[in-house]
Amino acid sequence: MADDISVDDRDGVRYVVLDRPEKKNALTGAMYAVLADAVTHASSDGIGAILLRTSSATFTAGNDLRDFLDQPPHGDDAPVSRFLRGLVETDVPIVAAVRGAAIGIGTTMLLHCDLVYASPSAVLRVPFIDLGLVPEAASSILLPRRIGRARAGAALYLGETIDAQAALEAGIFTKVLPDDVLDACADDAARTIAAKPREAVRETKRLLNHDRAAILDAMAREGAAFRARLGSDEARSAMASFFTRSAR
Repeated sequence: MADDISVDDRDGVRYVVLDRPEKKNALTGAMYAVLADAVTHASSDGIGAILLRTSSATFTAGNDLRDFLDQPPHGDDAPVSRFLRGLVETDVPIVAAVRGAAIGIGTTMLLHCDLVYASPSAVLRVPFIDLGLVPEAASSILLPRRIGRARAGAALYLGETIDAQAALEAGIFTKVLPDDVLDACADDAARTIAAKPREAVRETKRLLNHDRAAILDAMAREGAAFRARLGSDEARSAMASFFTRSAR
């Protein structure tokens, strides 16, 4: 298990905690491997709900770009691909507690969560184009579906942030709560779900995810485009500029 993420099962709830505060919970390949296993094995492990949260003031800064470039994803067996596919295929409800920035995949993974509780500090941003890349996690269809094509365009093309109130109004967030009660409320929701009749919960999620095939198809198209873009001169130049700015 990666040191930067923990997985703990208690009372039917799988607690998945991002714990890399020094890097704002930027996700590495090793962390994706843990996330993928936590989500894909939840049903067979008898888990009733998954709670995804952070131990720090930032949900996640998205991909750790240096790690991502050193170990670019190749095909469906890459940890990030397994994680994204697991988000779609699992029949275990996922609850998230979000504080601070949720960048890139930090935003797109939330589109697959069943309940998302957030603090007022939560902000969403999807700067894929700024890095010479394209959307992932089926966000090319899910984000317009949630917030409308015009607002999705502002987020994707212009890099505009979506604050907590806007995310709440769009239905991405379930509730916006004071920071000091956020984790307790998310925990209570996950425990409540886990205590309900297990197969009824799972069948309900399967019914809610009736368009799973279309989402997986979008994810596959995005994945192919993302991998192609990752090796492009444009993406390499954009990321070089990012590293230069970060080093200042």
